[in-house]
Amino acid sequence: MSALPGIATSAPRPQRSADLAARTALSLILLAAVAVFACWLVGTRSPDIGTDTHTYAGFFETLGQGTAETRLEPGFVYLSYLLWKLDVGVTGYQTALFALMLVTVAVSSHRYFTYLGERRGYLGFLGVALMLLLVSPMFVNASINAVRQGLAALLVFTALLSFRERKWLGFVLYGAVASSLHLSSLLYLAFAPLLLFGARTQRLVAAAAFALYVSGLSLVLVRAALPGLYELVMSYTPNRYYRSGVRWDFAVFSIFWYLLPYLLSPLIRAEHRERIKDSTGIYLVMTLPFFAIGWGYFSNRYLLPAWLSASLILAAVVYHNRLAPLRHPLLLRFGLIASCAVFYYYVTHEIVI
Repeated sequence: MSALPGIATSAPRPQRSADLAARTALSLILLAAVAVFACWLVGTRSPDIGTDTHTYAGFFETLGQGTAETRLEPGFVYLSYLLWKLDVGVTGYQTALFALMLVTVAVSSHRYFTYLGERRGYLGFLGVALMLLLVSPMFVNASINAVRQGLAALLVFTALLSFRERKWLGFVLYGAVASSLHLSSLLYLAFAPLLLFGARTQRLVAAAAFALYVSGLSLVLVRAALPGLYELVMSYTPNRYYRSGVRWDFAVFSIFWYLLPYLLSPLIRAEHRERIKDSTGIYLVMTLPFFAIGWGYFSNRYLLPAWLSASLILAAVVYHNRLAPLRHPLLLRFGLIASCAVFYYYVTHEIVI
């Protein structure tokens, strides 16, 4: 008789293991299906979709002619040359670049998930992060326009996260890879020392930078003290359809994404609340290059890494919220599937920020 309680308590374990394996398999299948769909959509897009699609396609084709002279970053050039040697064609090239971007999503989200103190449930978190990225016009911009910066953006976030945790090797490695893909990564890494200070200092610095920017003083100061830098910023791809100068809309929009996790913090489970709020400091640091020189044409490119990282932070808010119905796996999976339709519409209609 004494053995019966033992049998009763141990019997459910194989069933729980089987259920866990089934849920994991389902998550992997869904994530793979979404990734394949997104790669197909971006990889087979028309050359007329995306401002730089023709540029990258032309660069790729010149690799086979032995006449490629470029100022593109060496990491991106070597990657492109490898894909050319594999004879993937322009469609394969576009597909591979986007697939690599999804790899950076997986790497950065896993690193952030670990930072939050979790060991289980990563696939669910990755699904939420991917869902929020797919419905983000900024992610579309990274996918079809600012491709090199899109490849580097979340690696910059991961490098700064490593810096914040005093993991210097990770900071150097992620920062080096990001910079080899897009040199602007160095702008964000240069502000990394601010992460050594507390949240109050970070906010004061960001508030001062915001005030200098929206008042126009940062433009005046750079033009007076560093005229070469001013000319460099203002000469970047002049376009009569894009308004240069101080962009209040971008500045306020960026601050909103910093404040949102704080506004939603009562809904976050207590054990994750402070970690998520602390990580917003990384986002704040990533906005500083824009406040310094974000008044030229296409100045939103200086905000792309910050805006993409906001999706990871909001994914943590959603995944770790206190309202069980909102984090039910079925609801989150449906949201991921629905985000594919949104992404399709964004890409085919070039809805970008």
